[in-house]
Amino acid sequence: MNEKGLQIEVAERLSGVGEYYFSKKLREIDRMRAEGTPVISLGIGSPDQPPHPSVVERLAAEAARSDTHAYQPYKGAAVLRRAFSKWYAERYGVALDPETEILPLIGSKEGVMHICMTYLNPGDRVLIPNPGYPTYRSAATIAGGVCVDYRLTAENDWLPDFGQIEAAGLEGVKMMIVNYPQMPTGAHATPELFARLVEFARRHGILLVHDNPYSFVRNDRPLSLLSVPGAKEVALELNSLSKSHNMAGWRIGMIGGSAERLNEVIRFKSNMDSGMFYPMQAAAATALSLGDEWYRSLNDLYYSREALGYELLDVLGCTYRRGQAGLFVWAALPEGFDGDCYAFSDRILYDCGVFVTPGGIFGSEGDRYIRISLCASEETLRAAIGKIREGLR
Repeated sequence: MNEKGLQIEVAERLSGVGEYYFSKKLREIDRMRAEGTPVISLGIGSPDQPPHPSVVERLAAEAARSDTHAYQPYKGAAVLRRAFSKWYAERYGVALDPETEILPLIGSKEGVMHICMTYLNPGDRVLIPNPGYPTYRSAATIAGGVCVDYRLTAENDWLPDFGQIEAAGLEGVKMMIVNYPQMPTGAHATPELFARLVEFARRHGILLVHDNPYSFVRNDRPLSLLSVPGAKEVALELNSLSKSHNMAGWRIGMIGGSAERLNEVIRFKSNMDSGMFYPMQAAAATALSLGDEWYRSLNDLYYSREALGYELLDVLGCTYRRGQAGLFVWAALPEGFDGDCYAFSDRILYDCGVFVTPGGIFGSEGDRYIRISLCASEETLRAAIGKIREGLR
């Protein structure tokens, strides 16, 4: 209620959507730090390294020009669309027409919302991974969709159980959201999985939405769902430079798919935003042109941190699978711990001054898991190990 006593209620579309967990938790951590309690956060996967110097140089050079500050095309600058097309051809073996089959985005998170708003009517059902990125559920709910969980379990290597999904019934299901390499579990994509997904979507008349931002991180076999013959007929793929090129704050992503699908998405998108600042698009094109050495150095860094992540989880008594992809390590709570992931996370935060993400924020299948981010220096990870050893004595 405001100072005049007028009460304004939020729209019903937000009734099933709360504030993002990290938004609330990071405020608490900020308060703890302000009160003098040092906290090491191993929560969010925001790369702590800069982009390649050539990317920043291109940004500066383009921004210094007098003719690069105008509004940009809603479908993105040609320089970026061509760069994404070449990147997909060279890195995934996928041909995408830069004129019609690529749509640049202000981050792929935006794209999830755009796709949901483009295709979902109130009551349309959406298959959502559990565990999975919380934005999938939020975007579908805000668009009026009804979320239907499909379970991912360690016993099934965190892959969809298609028999179980079909047995639960698919009436009214319009969309299925998938994400491999999977976040938060780090499960890898395989050609067989992608072929099965495309066949499943075609057979049931479902739009498949694949979110693919982790395919170059701790993974030596980057795959695109669009590499499956006929995938463009039933699928859209989101991708991003946030993780693969250390450009999270730049908010640069894309949707790849058929011209028909992208024309439908742009009907919504063009009413919500304009094209990105041209110098950012040109710099992103430079990032996409980087060679193998960039990806090797990126992964050398994360693999060195991974070893310390395993040591930290050993100190906590957690169990985990080696060989996960992406920016995180997903681990089961210690056997015999009397409590859920939230209680465990809070215990480590308050007793040790280290924040680890409770797996339950990704869905009920994560209630007995935690996730740690590798977006912290080796020095920071060693400090976290020391704080946990001391706090758990």
